[in-house]
Amino acid sequence: MKRSAVILGALLVLLSLVGGDCARIVTQACEPSGDVRGRKPPPGQCNTENDSDCCKQGKLYPVYKCSPQATSDTKAVLTINSFEKGGDGGGPSECDNQYHSDDTPIVALSTGWFSHRRRCFNNITIHGNGRSVVAMVVDECDSTAGCDDEHDYQPPCPNNIVDASKAVWKALGVPESDWGGLDISWSDA
Repeated sequence: MKRSAVILGALLVLLSLVGGDCARIVTQACEPSGDVRGRKPPPGQCNTENDSDCCKQGKLYPVYKCSPQATSDTKAVLTINSFEKGGDGGGPSECDNQYHSDDTPIVALSTGWFSHRRRCFNNITIHGNGRSVVAMVVDECDSTAGCDDEHDYQPPCPNNIVDASKAVWKALGVPESDWGGLDISWSDA
């Protein structure tokens, strides 16, 4: 009986130590890695297509080098982006230095999820509005920089964004008047 109590006590101590470490690992948040100070865009230099925001002079915008852990049911916010030349997405896509049709189901992922191009041309499954769609990753939604010419004078991307073409929004059955921000989940396809 005494030996059982000692073993049980040792197990409880071990579980509390391991459990505490596991809890810390699971709850580690992706914290901002700094800020970018907004600069007023030169006239005509910030494309506001799809209701894109332009940086505000002097405002601090958080930047991130990470995104929340990707899982089989990763929570995110779906935003709308144009991948076409002249669209609000800015320059060509990061994966292939090309522009893409907005009629194709494609996305840009926040920096941490883009993972140094590791998801380039991979498909992800997006669940939202009671539907799902498969889309290809072609670009990064830069969470590490913004408010400059390269980023079309738009703020840095938050760390939990799936920036999608209009084809993705249509496939999810979201009325065009509601395009812009939708809570979704996604996973690697």
